[in-house]
Amino acid sequence: MRRYRIANRFRFTLFVVIMILLLTTTLNFALGTGTADSLTKVSYMDLKVTSGDTLWDIAQTYMSDTDDVRHAVYTLCQINNISADELHSGMTIQIPVAV
Repeated sequence: MRRYRIANRFRFTLFVVIMILLLTTTLNFALGTGTADSLTKVSYMDLKVTSGDTLWDIAQTYMSDTDDVRHAVYTLCQINNISADELHSGMTIQIPVAV
C-alpha cells in the first residue's frame, strides 16, 4: 500500500480552499440559487376605453415615463391580447401598474 505525504502544507490548503470555492460556485449556478427576482410586483388596473382613445395616448398617460411609447404600446397589446386596430370604445383593457 502506497502512502502519500504532503510536501507543502500551505499549497495543499490553498488547493483545497480553491477547490471548495469552485465547487460551491458551480453548484450555485447549476441549482439556480444565484438568480434574483424583481422587487416590484406588477398589478393591473382596468381601464374602460372611451371614444377617441388610442393605445398610443393610453400608453403615454398610464405607462412608465422611462419606457419608450412604442414598447409600451406593444406591451399593452401583449397583455390584452389585441392589436392596435382592435381597440374600440366600451372595451375594458388592463394596464400594468407597479406596486
